[in-house]
Amino acid sequence: MLVPMLVGAVVHTAAPGSGEFFGSFTGALYTGLPAILAVFYICLGSTLDVKAAPYIAKKGGVLLGTKVVFALLVGIVLGRLLGESPVSGGAFAGLSTLAVVAALNDTNGGLYMSLMAQFGRKRDVGAYSVMSLESGPFLSMVTLGVAGLSAVPWQTLVGAILPLVLGMLLGNLDPEVRRFLAPAVPAIVPFLGLSLGLTLNLTAVWEAGLLGIGLGLFVVLAGGAALLLADKASGGDGIAGLAAATTAGNAAVVPSIVAAANPVYAPAAQSATVLIASSVVVTSILCPVITAVGARRILKQPPAGEEADEPTADGGRPSPGPQHAPGAAPAAATRRDGG
Repeated sequence: MLVPMLVGAVVHTAAPGSGEFFGSFTGALYTGLPAILAVFYICLGSTLDVKAAPYIAKKGGVLLGTKVVFALLVGIVLGRLLGESPVSGGAFAGLSTLAVVAALNDTNGGLYMSLMAQFGRKRDVGAYSVMSLESGPFLSMVTLGVAGLSAVPWQTLVGAILPLVLGMLLGNLDPEVRRFLAPAVPAIVPFLGLSLGLTLNLTAVWEAGLLGIGLGLFVVLAGGAALLLADKASGGDGIAGLAAATTAGNAAVVPSIVAAANPVYAPAAQSATVLIASSVVVTSILCPVITAVGARRILKQPPAGEEADEPTADGGRPSPGPQHAPGAAPAAATRRDGG
């Protein structure tokens, strides 16, 4: 998503009137973001299985609930300090409650699943089927309203989640529909990024600077700490919590949707989009490093003479691996499905 978004931003910065100049289908790329999103969420919803196993529902529910509650608490605090408008000057210029809430509320699903495939249980990968419910602006809109900020009309809230629900309905009623729509999800992402980029001005990206990096660090470190504790408290080992501490690329479209639904957020929308885009990059780089380090500490080989955990039927335990001699360094972390 990031490369097409950068291309679109370069075009818009260099020739901001090109959409109106060419019109037709080219111009539609500048203004068609809502339609592209609607198709994206229908296809994404078709991949969500409502018959997920209890473990998957529990794991995904814990991670999803933690992200939502943490974003809500942060939103309440920032809402009291900043309100709906962005900071107008100083080192934090452009920072807004909208930017932080949207960055916290959406997980990079591809990154989460790839990290859990390497370091986690097989069934932990499936937990994202529940976490995908956070995709889109719905939860961010609800969070802003619950935090005491300007609420979004209920019709808009329902409209924001209807495409996802429709996709879930189609995918669960007919597996053939799911197999047909699911491959379109990654294919739509570049067009989503391009259309979003065509609304951005790169001068705002330069202004984001260290603030965007700081937002990404907050998502990984503070959000990751909350997810780690929640995962362990629910009986997990914490690795899934670390892997979920990211910002998804499609979170960058949330500010523009929220601003369209409630104009009071319009002044914060562009700077929030840029900050979130920065958070996407920072979390994509740091989260794998932190997850790998955490997994190696959690999945250390037991000392010689101690019996390793037996693998379960679904590969839910670490593979025994070779024992090391007393005093030797423990082996590196391995996948718990024996990979």
